[in-house]
Amino acid sequence: MNKIRKGDKVLINTGKDKGKDGIVSQVLANGKVLVEGLNMVKKHVSPNPNLGIQGGIVSQERPLDISNIAIFNNKTSKADKVSFKILKDGKKIRVYKSNEEAIDV
Repeated sequence: MNKIRKGDKVLINTGKDKGKDGIVSQVLANGKVLVEGLNMVKKHVSPNPNLGIQGGIVSQERPLDISNIAIFNNKTSKADKVSFKILKDGKKIRVYKSNEEAIDV
């Protein structure tokens, strides 16, 4: 069970986009995440007429390491850490460490 999931609002702690926030679009198996519209790079793509690819310079998102982002707490409007809590019915949920409030119910 990951501490960061798809759809979470996160803040970036390091790199060229430090201080910016965004929504996680994908969590990769190698411990990296894709954040919508952040960590953009330019990639040169060669044309391929058989596949209908035009070619040129394309902007695309690159993965960020999960250690370089922090989940955004709406109550405090700051970055926060995540811990887990087991409820009485045996269900495991994520909670913010600062105020023990449930992230997902």
